[in-house]
Amino acid sequence: MTTSPIDLPTVRFSRDTSGFSKTLRQRVDSHFKENGIHKKANLTMVVKTVVLLSCYFGPLVLISTGVTGGGWMFWTAEVIMGLALAGIGMAVMHDGNHGAYSEKKWINRLLGGVLEMVGGNSEMWQIQHNVLHHTFTNIDGLDEDINPGPVLRFSPLKPRKPWHRFQHLYAWIFYGLMTFIWVTFKDFVALNRYRKHGLLKPMGKSYNNLMFRIVLAKVIYYPIMLGLPLAFSGLGTGQVIAGWMLMHFFGGLTLALVFQPAHVMEDHDYVMAEKGGQMDTDSLSHQLKTTCNFGTKSKLLTWYSGGLNHQIEHHLFPDICHVHYPSLAPIVRKTAEEFNLPYRADTSFAGAIKLHLLQLKELGKA
Repeated sequence: MTTSPIDLPTVRFSRDTSGFSKTLRQRVDSHFKENGIHKKANLTMVVKTVVLLSCYFGPLVLISTGVTGGGWMFWTAEVIMGLALAGIGMAVMHDGNHGAYSEKKWINRLLGGVLEMVGGNSEMWQIQHNVLHHTFTNIDGLDEDINPGPVLRFSPLKPRKPWHRFQHLYAWIFYGLMTFIWVTFKDFVALNRYRKHGLLKPMGKSYNNLMFRIVLAKVIYYPIMLGLPLAFSGLGTGQVIAGWMLMHFFGGLTLALVFQPAHVMEDHDYVMAEKGGQMDTDSLSHQLKTTCNFGTKSKLLTWYSGGLNHQIEHHLFPDICHVHYPSLAPIVRKTAEEFNLPYRADTSFAGAIKLHLLQLKELGKA
């Protein structure tokens, strides 16, 4: 099957004539140089990695060896695994797949490959997240994060369906299914979609190689996550599967609660992509117009979410380890204000979730 080079409504950003991008990059580079700080992971990041991986695999060992039994300890262990799953996704594999963990590519591949250990495929994630979402944030037809299909409406540019009037009520259930869908069929569907759109070849990806890697990840994942508890815990099949689904529900819901309020908000820009179109903004200014921070005063949220509550800093500098985002935030805010660009960062975590819910409700109206 042959396809066009890229069968998507790709757009081009304008050149930054204001000087914002150059000024911001110079100030950020000066911050690291003047303070003698490395842009990649530090000891704090390494400790976090060990803690989150331990919170994921530790409970699995306790369940599989029968230590938890089938009572409250079992269900608690599954919830902890779900929260650790989300933490690993936000704070470990995320940095690895952005090349932000280390200057050494093999370390980034290793930590990015943690995604395979939780049932996904890192290369597919890089296409969907690094290329489409980060480059074309909130651009209809390109950013898949605002195009979840007909069940949910995340953009005012998408057609409204009758059931969307209730999406502010049922969206949370689908959020909880996020990682479950991921480990079952999402990668297979996405791979065929990317081949259809001609995204694989320009990125040096092989369809057959990716399919092999996706299948291999599942072959490794399911015997570990379900096979071991079924074989050695002494628990029934129904309880093991129910616990596994509970784990994924907590993991998916947690991920959504962090990712969704960062972009699907009323005061963010939503752009219609036209093939060969020219944007009237440069790429960094576009990120400020489509992204917000929240809960930045919470050190716990910042630690656990991998700095993704500092979503603005992440979208501007995705190749810098997230442990540095809090120190970059004042620089970004000051520079944005100087160039009359929005910098939305004063909402609490709970406030951001409430605003996201209101936006879902608004998008559900006629």
